[in-house]
Amino acid sequence: MEMQATPSANAKPAGAPPRAAANAAAASFAALTDSLDYLDSASIEQVRQAYRFADEAHLGQLRKNGEPYITHPIAVAAQCATWKLDAQALMAALLHDAMEDCGVTKADLIERFGAPVAELVDGLTKLDKLEFDTREENQAESFRKMLLAMARDVRVILIKLADRSHNMRTLSDMPRSKWRRISSETLEIYAPIAHRLGLNQTYRELQDLSFRHLHPWRYATLAKAVGKARNRRRDLVQKVQTDVDAAFSRLGMPVRLAGREKTLYAIYQKMALKHLSFAQVTDIYGFRVIVPTVTDCYTALGVLHQMYKPVPGKFKDHIAIPKLNGYQSLHTTLVGPSGVNVEFQMRTEEMHLVAEAGVAAHWLYKAQDADGAAAERLGTKWLQSLLDIQNETRDAAEFWDHVKVDLFPDAVYVFTPKSQILALPRGATAVDFAFAIHSNVGSHTAGARINNEQVPLRTELKNGDVVEIITDPAATPNPAWLGFVRTGRARSKIRHHLKTLAQAESENLGEKLLTQALRSEGMQQLPAQDDTHQQIWERLLRFTGNRTRSELLTDIGLGKRIASIVAKRLVVLMAEHGHRPDALLMTRERYTSHETVSQGGVTLDGSEGASVQYAPCCHPVPGEPIMGYLGRGEGLVVHSSQCAVAQRLQHKDSERFIAVDWSEEPTRPFEARIVVTARNGKGTLARIAANLARSEADITHVDMDEQTAMDTIDLRFIIAVRDLQHLETALRNLRRTPDVLRAVRAMPQP
Repeated sequence: MEMQATPSANAKPAGAPPRAAANAAAASFAALTDSLDYLDSASIEQVRQAYRFADEAHLGQLRKNGEPYITHPIAVAAQCATWKLDAQALMAALLHDAMEDCGVTKADLIERFGAPVAELVDGLTKLDKLEFDTREENQAESFRKMLLAMARDVRVILIKLADRSHNMRTLSDMPRSKWRRISSETLEIYAPIAHRLGLNQTYRELQDLSFRHLHPWRYATLAKAVGKARNRRRDLVQKVQTDVDAAFSRLGMPVRLAGREKTLYAIYQKMALKHLSFAQVTDIYGFRVIVPTVTDCYTALGVLHQMYKPVPGKFKDHIAIPKLNGYQSLHTTLVGPSGVNVEFQMRTEEMHLVAEAGVAAHWLYKAQDADGAAAERLGTKWLQSLLDIQNETRDAAEFWDHVKVDLFPDAVYVFTPKSQILALPRGATAVDFAFAIHSNVGSHTAGARINNEQVPLRTELKNGDVVEIITDPAATPNPAWLGFVRTGRARSKIRHHLKTLAQAESENLGEKLLTQALRSEGMQQLPAQDDTHQQIWERLLRFTGNRTRSELLTDIGLGKRIASIVAKRLVVLMAEHGHRPDALLMTRERYTSHETVSQGGVTLDGSEGASVQYAPCCHPVPGEPIMGYLGRGEGLVVHSSQCAVAQRLQHKDSERFIAVDWSEEPTRPFEARIVVTARNGKGTLARIAANLARSEADITHVDMDEQTAMDTIDLRFIIAVRDLQHLETALRNLRRTPDVLRAVRAMPQP
């Protein structure tokens, strides 16, 4: 904890005798006894045992102000007792520094006080190890979430807030050099958590204490101004209170009227955000009208609106629509005497309890109302669901999970095997986690374990999962991952890898094309990449305008350069260095190639990747004649020789066509487009699909006419087949199907 002095076994009592007596009183269990009247005697005895253990463990340690260190755990436990937390939480509050500062182990605590108390203390110890850097607001938000996510039990956060509250109350005893860091941390991390959990009193206190130590001069100036305003308006506030009391007395409605003053930090914030002077902040004063029932809240609103005029647009109904943290009240701002605006909040006792204690109200209800009647009257679904879960399961972990889901519905918090926490979007998978750790981990992901169980990579992560990624140096990102990853980081890294892969494939294709074109010019192979041939490559790159050999070959593979033109220039350069063309090779290569093709040929088997595209206009399949077109920047596009689109391109751009041929053993099925004309009847599509399945042709896409009232219908399929023979067999089988009038392959028309 921040407030701890250096342990000193031989430290002597500090201060004068009266101070020593006061210290002894504050350090005794009696300081806590009066707050524990809601516990049974057995529970009180358990808390007493924890006090004795803590007192012994901290013996000789002093706080900065000279008090015995045990006064701090007692103060934290006393705060928890005001929230009516159970005996386990109070024991953990007393022991919360024992593991960190006194060498007590978790095993010691389990043996002495049981596992639940040890887990609470362990959770608090882990939270203390978090290092906060509150310079950036978004960072503060992530730490708030981390803190909430790390606490498996809601009581851990409540004890932590009690601990921070007492540390802030005694911050003046610390060196001034530490005030800014501790106050900033409190303001940006702990106060928002108190607010999120509905702990209004704690939230207000933490804000004001932080403000006092962050900006002492501003705090003092504002406190003085508020004090003066309070004196000036004392008569006005008393008049409003008297008038309101009289109005409700006439009505015979029992109400409890409480004054509410805006905190100094809230006033300061409003002045800073809205650029107001102190005189322009009008809602410093307000009243809480606490009534017996929900209906009375609305009746009280009517009574007040009869007395004073409401300010337009300043009415809010948080009873019908509660805030996320369970807060409920009616808010209205009225123009009071002398034209001063006064805010009123109408609520029931139960709503007041939730407004002040939030999540801690769960224990307050349990203590005050054994049969749960008060909880039944609670109109907040969120808090009610928490009470139900806690009453049904008694499972603190499940209770806190429910709180977390509602607090941060768009995020999941998971742990690495080394207990580091990661926040990921809800729906994130093991692959997202891998890329969040490091791009190298993501790129070489081969498998994943969640909570020590092997799972598929597409498994969605849940709060609290411990995720371990199994890597393999040979593994690479799979394009299928793009179908389920949720984070932009993972998506961009996978795409970058695939793009790089496509470039490598284009380079390989370019090398193959340039080698073929060079053979047609009588040269056996490309010049080597060595010192002897470096000048040839440099002069060739100057000719083409490329920076590197790799870039030149990629451009050829993408169709941005014509291989035959580059080859002709390369032959001239090689000849200048003494290389002579082989006439026999030139003759064989030129006259065995296709007559209309000006470059060397390429063999295709379907494994070429992104550098080769099979034209979607004609969907060529193995077994039929094909031609390759080197589109500008598209790589090699393969068309069927019968394709009208390819024939038009060849007429206009013949030098961009190269000879391509099928491999004897294609490595995958190829898509073909077919059109089936059939009688429009019930079950026709199902019968056609079944026929294609019997032909072992997979349907990858189906489309049909929108005019379903016609006698006949055209069904357009894209099917996957092994080769041309397989396609013809599938079409022949379709033509034999009842109701099918025609089945043909679809090709672009000339």
